[in-house]
Amino acid sequence: MIKFWYSCAFLWQKKEGGREVMYQDGERRSMRMRGLTNLPAGLRCLYHARETEDGSLRRRSGFTLIEILIVVVILAIAAMTAIPMMTSAGSVQIRSAANMVAADLEYAKSMAIARGQYFSVVFDKNTDSYSIIKDQTGSVIAHPVKKGFNYVIGFRDKGLDKVDITDVDFDGKSTVKFDYLGSPYNADNNPLNKGVIKLQAGSTTVTITVEPVTGFISITG
Repeated sequence: MIKFWYSCAFLWQKKEGGREVMYQDGERRSMRMRGLTNLPAGLRCLYHARETEDGSLRRRSGFTLIEILIVVVILAIAAMTAIPMMTSAGSVQIRSAANMVAADLEYAKSMAIARGQYFSVVFDKNTDSYSIIKDQTGSVIAHPVKKGFNYVIGFRDKGLDKVDITDVDFDGKSTVKFDYLGSPYNADNNPLNKGVIKLQAGSTTVTITVEPVTGFISITG
């Protein structure tokens, strides 16, 4: 089998001895490849084979720089496509979970301000879940969107099974409260000094922070 290679110089055609040949930089290139003799002259990067003095075709080994570059580019594209597919699930889930937790903390704070009452968010690391409670009644509030359901959020129920709640620290407790001004308190009804929730999915960790006094909620990681 003859091995062909790319040539990126300008070529031109000429009929000689009843057959069609191509010239390149003064050197004759025999076009003995089926299906290529009808190509127009002037094309770049055509396959060709070198003809020896006895008319036979000589085998040329090795690869051109263009061929190597093409292979490298293809491998790079394949790697760039495969790696995100393997890691994106956990990364996407933990971002969604962090945004959801931050939004629900904001909702509890806004409810406390709007109603002029304490509202608490209670976290459970064992079940990777949390709920919003109205302190005046001590019961879980109704979900504002899902009618007939209480405001209990579980990561597994939300399709966030790769995300774990690894740490909850509101002055050593797992509950944070908001007053009518939106200021955060711990479970002992004292002003909050530290409020941190840590989520993990694989090797990715995200931290949600509730700032003392202001109750400002931020996400890092």
